Amino acid sequence: MPLGTLDRSPPPFFKQGPSALSKLVVFSAVSLFLMVADLRFRIADPVRATLATALYPVQWAVLQPVQVVQAVGGYFQTLHSAQQSELDALRRLTTQALRSSQVEQLEQENKRLRALLAMRERIGAKAEGAQVLYDAADPFSRRVFIDRGQTHGVLPGAPVIDESGVLGQVTRVYPLLSEVTLLVDRAQAIPVLNARSGVRSLVYGQPSSAGDGLELRYTSVGTDIAQGDLLTTSGVDAVYPPGLPVARVTLVERNPGSSFLRVVAEPLAHVESALHVLVLTPTGEPPPAPTADAPPAGPGKPAGKEAAKETTKGASKGTAP
Repeated sequence: MPLGTLDRSPPPFFKQGPSALSKLVVFSAVSLFLMVADLRFRIADPVRATLATALYPVQWAVLQPVQVVQAVGGYFQTLHSAQQSELDALRRLTTQALRSSQVEQLEQENKRLRALLAMRERIGAKAEGAQVLYDAADPFSRRVFIDRGQTHGVLPGAPVIDESGVLGQVTRVYPLLSEVTLLVDRAQAIPVLNARSGVRSLVYGQPSSAGDGLELRYTSVGTDIAQGDLLTTSGVDAVYPPGLPVARVTLVERNPGSSFLRVVAEPLAHVESALHVLVLTPTGEPPPAPTADAPPAGPGKPAGKEAAKETTKGASKGTAP
């Protein structure tokens, strides 16, 4: 077969068809026509609805993992937010409880200060306000230290009171602070007056493990005293102003084998919890105690220092050779 008779045209599989430029022009024109038609006549809406309905299950299945992840993240975020809110609420509750306790303490302190000012106005004596700093280190004594001393005019032996009554007496004075012996100390004694019967007596401190108290020693059986009587300062010692409340009788016990009563009283002052006190100025100097060698002053005889001089002269004459 001669070569000239062969078909040189490419097989249909390799036919190229129209050119790429022709396809671009045709498809561009069709796209432009469809866009204008869809814009004017909405011809693609049914197609969109059909495609959306057909693709909805696929979209739902694809979105489920995303929604699960978002739900888990939201749960943990909500849990963390709730825990943080709980911590904030507990913190605020603790702060409010602390403020509430401080308010109650301030109200109690304000009440005591008002009562202390009323006590100061009632007694009418010169008084210096002070604050209790701390208790003495000695566990066998009942002493406290206050923030007033010599520089503030505090004198040894000055009475110390709180808003309820007599608290004690200044026993040591330092430049900036003072030591106060409480009236319940074993070495402390205060002359008192029974406000009901007018009987004078002497109250001694009686500390004990059950509770600090006071005791009226050497009270005879015939003394008019009863449970509930109010004991006030008598003023005979020239230290405590008269009329200051000291204690209230809690026990009157009669022992058949003794000629004295056992009288126990409870101090009215806040011995264990006093914070603010008043330091009073002693009312005066106590009278000098008579000496055993000095003869009693009689008519026509000198008294006081003159009697002492006469006694000294007589003793010198008697010893002269």
